Amino acid sequence: GQAYFNGVAGERFAVRNSGATAVVEGTGDHGCEYMTKGTVVVLGATGRNFAAGMSGGIAYVFDEFGDFASKCNQAMCDLESVLPSAEQQERVDEAFWHLGETDEFLLRGLVESHFRYTGSLRSRMLLDNWAGMRTRFVKVFPHEYRRALKQMNPRQAPVERMAA
Repeated sequence: GQAYFNGVAGERFAVRNSGATAVVEGTGDHGCEYMTKGTVVVLGATGRNFAAGMSGGIAYVFDEFGDFASKCNQAMCDLESVLPSAEQQERVDEAFWHLGETDEFLLRGLVESHFRYTGSLRSRMLLDNWAGMRTRFVKVFPHEYRRALKQMNPRQAPVERMAA
């Protein structure tokens, strides 16, 4: 299922998420802890220990102040830039795309849906300034999910990694 929240969630948002898609304007501590599948978009700040034990799915976090890396538990995940669709098509094998879509296409669509369903001023601001705002999103990509994609597509070229 899908859920769109106009506001900030408390602690442990999307813990043990095993397939849902959720968009929220911020989270408390331990967001996406032990997440195994699904897609989470955080349009604002997170608390500490984000992604602890996260083994699957993807999270996109708007890193407004450039401090998300210090709040994310990176023991089991990489932080990557959200590339423009054309650049991702050029540089990253399609077998490694989340849900078969470019990150920008998927992320923008979820932000558009968030605005449509909630009327969120935050999502409207992000959409109105998309070219600049996209560059401030960070993709949280679990090592296990990357490994699973590689096993499903063993002939594919290695994915180029980007530092956030």
